[in-house]
Amino acid sequence: MKKLILLFLLVSIGTQAQKWTNLFDGTTLKGWTQRGGKAIYTVENGQIVGQTVSDTPNSFLCSDKDYGDFILELDLKLDDEMNGGVQFRSLSKPDYQNGRVHGYQMEVDPSARAWSGGIYDEGRRDWLYSLNINPAGQKAFVKLGWNKYRIEAIGNTLRTFINGVPTAHVIDDMTDKGFFGLQVHAIYASMKPGMKIRWKNIRIQTENLKPSPTDNCPVVNLITNNLSEQEKAQGFSLLMNGQNFDGWRNVHSTEKPNKRWEIKDGILSVGSSDGSETGNDIVSEKMYGAFELVFDFKLTEGANSGVKYFVDEKFDSGGKSGVGLEYQVLDDAKHPDAKMGVVGNRTMASLYDLIPSEKLDKRFQRKIGDWNQARVIVYPDNTVQHWLNGFKVVEYQRKSNIYNALVARSKYAKYEGFGAADKGHILIQDHGDNVFYKNIKIREIK
Repeated sequence: MKKLILLFLLVSIGTQAQKWTNLFDGTTLKGWTQRGGKAIYTVENGQIVGQTVSDTPNSFLCSDKDYGDFILELDLKLDDEMNGGVQFRSLSKPDYQNGRVHGYQMEVDPSARAWSGGIYDEGRRDWLYSLNINPAGQKAFVKLGWNKYRIEAIGNTLRTFINGVPTAHVIDDMTDKGFFGLQVHAIYASMKPGMKIRWKNIRIQTENLKPSPTDNCPVVNLITNNLSEQEKAQGFSLLMNGQNFDGWRNVHSTEKPNKRWEIKDGILSVGSSDGSETGNDIVSEKMYGAFELVFDFKLTEGANSGVKYFVDEKFDSGGKSGVGLEYQVLDDAKHPDAKMGVVGNRTMASLYDLIPSEKLDKRFQRKIGDWNQARVIVYPDNTVQHWLNGFKVVEYQRKSNIYNALVARSKYAKYEGFGAADKGHILIQDHGDNVFYKNIKIREIK
């Protein structure tokens, strides 16, 4: 009898954990209110159908109820190749842009860029996760077919899935509660009136939430010096802890960073002087071979800095900066170094003095004083990538003939074996300008 009771309890708990509540009754729009534009929303054959109309902004059919932590699932289908989205933890306030709907959105994007499942911050910060860093996720969406969308919002962790494939993973604490919204995008580009998007099987869990297991989906973590469970599972650690300089020292020295460097409120900064290379660079005590390095940086006007890797302290730079491959950190508009070098190979995110970065769409270029997110990925085959704000802007192969030819024509030609060591230090450059860094993380790639 005791075994039967225990079995009954276990089954009851499991059933409770899997409890779903329908948000759409299949016949009416009860529990939903339209906000924003004037797109047409109807119910047909157990589906909510949204239809584009001319001369109106983005439209949203919004849940009357707000939700904090939840798991949401729904099926959606495009009748035409149009843009749309699913808002979550979203808001509409009279004192914010006259009630404009704003908040997180799981993207619907059948275009060639394939950002369906990405996380967009409607009416606020723009793209948080564009899917360029997740090629597997870009393949999940089925154009003009039914797609199962899943959103897990638990605490600060926001995860999206399409047809069971992880598409985005964001850690953010801007909004902890809000409504859902089914978006019909305003007409733009090749869109036209009468295009339709359909939703059905809209259901939610709000209790006994069980997140999906950790996976290989890259994480965009917007909380200062925080390591999410997925980042930890993927092997990331904080390269700088945001509290002190443990694990760091001055280049060519055993001394800790001097007073030009400061850590305050989790943010690393270097002060301004005369803008010259002052020889106060700091390096990681540990050396790295194949790795993925993530860091956020913020420039002041006219500032110059850089993050170097495969730094080899056997090279003598004459008291200036340590020598290594450099991810350029620069105000391209105001610092003269951007006009030097060859074909822009000293501009932001370039492999300094060797390979220019591909320029981003202006929409994704951050203003001076805003934070940028950078990634440097070094694979075991010596392929190296520079990323800036979600876009790959440089790719090359260390030790290749092309790489060697570039070095031979650069300022590094005098350093035999430049950038070719199997391991090296990570360096943050003091170029005499005021620059800020945070969220400096690394994982070694086997």
